[in-house]
Amino acid sequence: MALRIDEQVIRGEIDNCERGRVVGRIWLVGWSDPVVLDLAGNCWRDLAGRKLEFVNPEPKGAVHQALKAEQKGKVGDITASRKVKVPDVPMEEIGEYYAAKKPFPWHWGNSLYLEWFSVLNGRVVIESANFQLNIVGEVAWEMSEKEEESQRLANEQAMVGFMDTLADAVESAEGEEDNDWDASPMSEEEADRMLHRNDILTDRINARLERESIDCDYDRIIKEEIERLSGETKEPNIEWMEEAMDVGEEELSLNMEVFGVEEHALSERARELTLQLFKAKREGQWVPDGAHEEHPAAYLVESVAKAGVKLSGALDDVDWPPCLDNCAMIIARLKRARVYLDDALTALESCREQQLIDFGSIGVVAVEVIDIAKEADSIIEELRARLKEGW
Repeated sequence: MALRIDEQVIRGEIDNCERGRVVGRIWLVGWSDPVVLDLAGNCWRDLAGRKLEFVNPEPKGAVHQALKAEQKGKVGDITASRKVKVPDVPMEEIGEYYAAKKPFPWHWGNSLYLEWFSVLNGRVVIESANFQLNIVGEVAWEMSEKEEESQRLANEQAMVGFMDTLADAVESAEGEEDNDWDASPMSEEEADRMLHRNDILTDRINARLERESIDCDYDRIIKEEIERLSGETKEPNIEWMEEAMDVGEEELSLNMEVFGVEEHALSERARELTLQLFKAKREGQWVPDGAHEEHPAAYLVESVAKAGVKLSGALDDVDWPPCLDNCAMIIARLKRARVYLDDALTALESCREQQLIDFGSIGVVAVEVIDIAKEADSIIEELRARLKEGW
């Protein structure tokens, strides 16, 4: 689900002149002050290093009450070069063409597409082929092909990584509560249960937002679902939500720079493999247009990408060896990465059986996936030994 606000936009500006950071302001119908953006990451190549101003010639509608004035988080896809079909007739006439089973006249046009993931609103999208666009000022820097490939991979992973960051905040807040009464480190079973609770909570919040429309009270829904889950699990209803959101926002604003994370060697290997798979999928035409998302080749790339996100969340920016208190959560996340790696191997076998990818490529990818999985298993066993020995 996305919060879409393109109709309510009056004008705005997006600035990616600082590498690794996108800032901007967006003026909306009925708002005296603009929405302020501060996002980690870069635009696509057409807007990287540039400042874009845009104007909506026909703003309309009320602004969604759920939208927050300060948007801190991570970029999704931000480009002014996405090709879309633009109707050559008014929108109210398109229905007549459909009723008559006649194609409506159209032409290809460039669409402005602004997508980001914020702590307080999740995924936000502005998309329009009707805005007036203008690049202003000098070009501060140019994005290379390799950087664009890395940025698009980061965008593919943004939602999964965003949810992991919020989970970090929840875990941090819960952990502080727990430390008041139990100084022992979290067990592997407790870490598994915590991640499972977070999954349930996220699914329920998203379902409520889908049912109750985007104008609903987001904070109220979160608190109600926390209370509901606490009652079902018969656990204390700890008051961690506001603190968790504060921690999450701070983490996003300070530590989610796309190129500023200290990568663990294993998550770096997974990221490099994902980049290679994205490139091979595109150049080798592994996935036909219109293919289902569970097409084996598409599922292969998605599984490796998700495994990489989980490995990154578990291992990046962690001093090694990690402190005893963090071992269980790292194990729990590595186990989730292993599930995705197993999914990737299953997808590879399907690709082999259906002859979707050449045999040589399958062998190379399989060896790398297996090596990454074995290394993850080795780290899991190392941390389990530390928990058992208590050092």
